[in-house]
Amino acid sequence: MNKKAIYAGTFDPMTLGHVDVVERAARIFPELIIGVAAVTGKETLFSQAERVELVKASVEDLPNVTVLPFEGLLVEYARSQGASVIIRGLRAVSDFEYEFQMALTNRRLAPDLETIFLMPKQDYSFLNSTNIKQVASLGGDVAEFVPSDVAEALAKKFKDKA
Repeated sequence: MNKKAIYAGTFDPMTLGHVDVVERAARIFPELIIGVAAVTGKETLFSQAERVELVKASVEDLPNVTVLPFEGLLVEYARSQGASVIIRGLRAVSDFEYEFQMALTNRRLAPDLETIFLMPKQDYSFLNSTNIKQVASLGGDVAEFVPSDVAEALAKKFKDKA
């Protein structure tokens, strides 16, 4: 069995919850790709290129992790990268129904790929990118919720918009 996994998302922005899931997955799999999605169905604050750079900075100390942009279906991208596992993060019960439906859809599209759910530390279970952006847009300090490069990028982004 191939031991390469992919963890995909918008990462707009990357939170410490995301980093925690990445660290957990990187301990389990010898090779982990973080796929930064282009088209997400939602408007993003950061461009895909900005998000890729912020994610890279957030995981630069993990030698078995590669960060790449992608577009299109995740299962097709995972296959093109030679991954056999899709990693998904679950913060709370409220995430479960959506993630469960997505995993079953992916299984129908690609029965050869497995989905594994990982939970971040309890300290990060309440974090989501939307709330982080809202706090930052109102001038709040998000340093305890996101990597330092992300906190700086958020402050700059909202300063530039003012």
